[in-house]
Amino acid sequence: MSSPQDRVQHYIGQLDKELSKYPALNNLEKTTSVPKAYAVIGVVALYFFLIVFNLGGQLLTNVAGFLIPAYYSLGALFTASKEDDTQWLTYWVVFSLFTVIESLISVVYWFPFYYTFKFIFLLWLSLPVFRGADIIFRSFLAPTLGRYFTHSGSTASGLRAKADSLHTE
Repeated sequence: MSSPQDRVQHYIGQLDKELSKYPALNNLEKTTSVPKAYAVIGVVALYFFLIVFNLGGQLLTNVAGFLIPAYYSLGALFTASKEDDTQWLTYWVVFSLFTVIESLISVVYWFPFYYTFKFIFLLWLSLPVFRGADIIFRSFLAPTLGRYFTHSGSTASGLRAKADSLHTE
């Protein structure tokens, strides 16, 4: 069995390999002589530290909840695959419902470290490895709200199919 240090070095090596895909990080590493994996780990640790101690917690969780998924959503729009479109559309539906509920009940004043939990929850919702938004949608939203959206022809694809059939007649 390998030692914990070996495992950490293995994971840092994997992170470095993944980060090598980004030219900006490669340039940063060359100019600062700080390995890009350590720089990213430092920035992530600082980000999490600021959220834990609520130094801009609302802003930082909003960045995690809006900007990062928006970037990936835009990327999904420029791919031919519908799977990533569905993933991000599902995220935005769940995220918007969460935001409405959060603003209605003002839970920020009830729970210590609220923004820490919100940040972790948003990461779970948005990261493709967890697919948390998909889990919430399929477990709660689809069974609850699905009956309101199953009417034949009520979807855009149903309307498009009707229009196409009228056009060919």
